[in-house]
Parts: sequence; C-alpha cells; structure tokens
Amino acid sequence: MSAPTRRVGAVDCGTNSIRLLVADIDDRGLLTDVVRRTEVVRLGQGIDRTGVIAPEAMERTLAMSREYARLCREHGAEAVRFVATSASRDARNADEFVAGVVEAFGDLDVAPEVVAGDVEAGLSFTGATGDLRRLGIEGPYLVVDLGGGSTELVRGTHDVEAGRSVDVGCVRMTERHLAGDPPTDDEVVAARADVAEALDAAEQTADLRGLGAVVGLAGSITTVTAHALGLGSYDRDAIHLAQVPLDRHREACRSLLGMSSAERGALPFMHPGRVDVIGAGALVWHEVLGRVALRSPGVRVVTSEHDILDGIALSVAR
Repeated sequence: MSAPTRRVGAVDCGTNSIRLLVADIDDRGLLTDVVRRTEVVRLGQGIDRTGVIAPEAMERTLAMSREYARLCREHGAEAVRFVATSASRDARNADEFVAGVVEAFGDLDVAPEVVAGDVEAGLSFTGATGDLRRLGIEGPYLVVDLGGGSTELVRGTHDVEAGRSVDVGCVRMTERHLAGDPPTDDEVVAARADVAEALDAAEQTADLRGLGAVVGLAGSITTVTAHALGLGSYDRDAIHLAQVPLDRHREACRSLLGMSSAERGALPFMHPGRVDVIGAGALVWHEVLGRVALRSPGVRVVTSEHDILDGIALSVAR
C-alpha cells in the first residue's frame, strides 16, 4: 500500500534566479517532482551598489511570480511557501516586493518570507543531505549553497550543527570585482581576497575540520560540475550526486574563470542567464574547496540538485 501523499508548492527567490517546485511528499518524507522550474530574473541587479531592487528587476520577478502562482493553482498545490533570500534581505524596498508577491498569489494566501541566513542554511541542509544518507555517504557534511548574493556554509550530520551566511555570491562578486571579459589578474586577486575574508568569518562558526563530504548546491556549482564532467548538455540526472575529485572541480573553476563571455556562452550546458556571472561563482567555489582541502584532506565532493527548494517543500509538508 502506498504511503499517503500531500501536494505542496515551494518557491525559492534568490538574487539571480527564481525557482518553483510543485511536489508530492509522502509521510516518510520522500519527494516526487510534479513541476520544477528555474528562471534567471536577476532580482539583485545593482543592489550591492544602490541598496534597492531596480524597477525592471522587480517587474521581471513579479511577472514570474504570477506565472508560478498559475502553475500552483493548475497542479492543485494544497499549500505554498515562498522564501525570498539575499537580495530581499538587503533591499530598502523589500516591502514593495513582498506586497507584489502577495498580490500575485492572491487566493493561494501566500505570505512571502524574507528569511534570515540561518533559516536559509537550515532549509538548504535539509534538502541536500537526505539522498546522501540513503546512499551511505557519511558525514559530517559541509553543505555549500552558492547563490547570487550570498553563500551559505552549513555543517552537520543528521541536523544542522553550525552555519554561516557570507556575502560572496556570483552576482555580488561580479558587480563588485570582475568587470573584465575575461577578468584581469588584478580583479581576480581582489575577489579572492574578499572571499578569503568571508571564509575566515565563516570558520569562526562552522568548523571545516574532520568533514566526510562537502556538498555543493545551486546553479554555479552544478554548472562547474557539468564542465568538470564534460557534459554535452545540461543533464540534471548526471549532475545530481556526482562525485568529482576536488582537484578536478578546482581545475574546472579556473577554466571557467579564464574564459570570455563568448567562450562561456558557447558551452553546451551553459544557461544563458549564467554566462556573465559563472566566473565569479566558479571563483567562490574554487576558494571554498581550497580552504576545505586544507582543513579536511581527502574529503569527498558531492554535487546535489536537491537543495533549499526541496527543503522548503519538505517544510510545507511537515
């Protein structure tokens, strides 16, 4: 007899992309996708400089929110949770964004949550680690969720033990440092120094020693993984739970960072919305892995396509 299921909706609205998951979740916590969508809307466009969500970025994101609300209705989601992350935490006009989302979802009674970094970290950990435990990949885990505005580093085995959100994401670092195409040596040096400072702060909270596996999440890391695997197209099934040696990850990072936009855009697995920011994302991942290699020699590197979006859906079902 099959386990009872509940159909729920989850939206993760970050600095670079907005994502939807409508899923059936049974009482054992197993999740089956009904709809999974990702669109690059660049909500955080210019926010590091201006402190506000740009009007055109607001409209792009709210238009996609209306589309996601339509899909939730169409597929009969019983409940929906909308989580907004780094860009919405930072913006002075975040209230305007929240009001727009409430209007978009209307009868679904969705109140978007501008979550704190520790909440974001916990949701990412929950979504990322379930499959690892089922496969027998042992912890402690360091879950690294590399977004557009921030990166969350979360340590735990069965539950979160410690976590830290640091303001080094692919959009923020591109706008702050990497103007060249490809970036100049001086730009890369400045960006690495910024990431190093952030990792110093993260290590005050999350111990990087004695790790069993580092688990990479979100579009920058899955794209680096696709490059490391030499994929001929973006293949979610090939990327999910891929175990690529740490040195090969870092080699793929250096390769992407050194490319021009035209060269990145020609890669068969590259999403057009990531072309201009993947170099910064690769740089952050390269530096995180370098720090982890020093603290936990021999650590496994696993890429997961299950992340904060899955964690949000599971939190709704509970």
